[in-house]
Amino acid sequence: MTSALLNLKDLDREGLRAALAARGHPPYRGDQVFRWVWRRLAESVDVMTDLPAAMREDLRAGARLPRLEATDARAAADGTIKMLLALEDGRDVECVIIPEGERRTLCVSTQVGCAMGCSFCRTATMGLVRDLAAWEITEQVLAAERVLVARGDARVLKMGRGQGGEVHRRLTNLVFMGMGEPLHNIEATVTALRVLTDDAGLAFPPRRITVSTVGLVDRIPEFLERTGVNLAISLHAPDDEVRGRLMPVNRRHDVGEVFALLKTLPLPRRRRVTFEYVLLAGVNDEPAHARTLARRCREVLDRVKVNLIPFNPHEGAPYARPSPERVAAFQAALQHGGVENVTVRRARGDDILAACGQLALEKLAGRRRLPAARP
Repeated sequence: MTSALLNLKDLDREGLRAALAARGHPPYRGDQVFRWVWRRLAESVDVMTDLPAAMREDLRAGARLPRLEATDARAAADGTIKMLLALEDGRDVECVIIPEGERRTLCVSTQVGCAMGCSFCRTATMGLVRDLAAWEITEQVLAAERVLVARGDARVLKMGRGQGGEVHRRLTNLVFMGMGEPLHNIEATVTALRVLTDDAGLAFPPRRITVSTVGLVDRIPEFLERTGVNLAISLHAPDDEVRGRLMPVNRRHDVGEVFALLKTLPLPRRRRVTFEYVLLAGVNDEPAHARTLARRCREVLDRVKVNLIPFNPHEGAPYARPSPERVAAFQAALQHGGVENVTVRRARGDDILAACGQLALEKLAGRRRLPAARP
């Protein structure tokens, strides 16, 4: 749904300054409005009392502050919460809250569906429905915070100083690993990240945000330069023969191109790129695959770490999850080959189809459901 009204949530601070200047307001008023929107979480222009009355009247008539609500929030046995958010055009999108000790990680979506076509991913079965706007990406954070408050999560993290003031929130980390390919929707993703990391906005440190891509090599340098967040690349195979069968993107950006980029990518000191590797039984989980991957990693050992993800099954998928012993053997082979920084991602929320690769709106698309009761 489109609107002629200025969406005060769909711009980063620089963009908001420019938009308000175009309406005849001094650019510094953009900073004030930005803080009201993202730090004070204003739901109406009327509460922005440090703005001149004439400006409030202009924004009251010509701007809007939309909000996304969770129409369904269901908890898995392990405490993972899958949220269904109702979009203004009648569509829906999913995102996931993952609690882990003192951490509260939100798995953020950037598109409804996905165009990348990875054969092991349930989201890919939807195809690309549409991109999310920047405000729809950022609003997932606020919607998740509201769900945590409603469920009685009392943990509060205090961040932010300066003109923005202190910000209280329950989420500690963000991973852009939900529905969609973030770099396929790069402008909206970048704008959302600029709001999320702005000291006058939601003040997330860039080091607490990780964005995952299937490996759109031509967009990665620009993306990192504009955001400074952590990067994860979906590799899922050590060679083109296997990766080409699993991921159509390999025809455009093959394994060699991914490793060539890593050799030249300017990374902050001690910052590493994560290779995500979904383990599929009998497909890419042989010790020979691990040895090949280890050999490829030798020239970039100080730049990469590997996160192994045992496949999360879903209906219709032609793959199976390897046994824990096979996963451990693959990890050991990588480490024996010199890749010391290897972790195994534990499945979270797979009993409600909330785990990695399982998001696809189930049969809820187009339906409006009441939020789940607090457990």
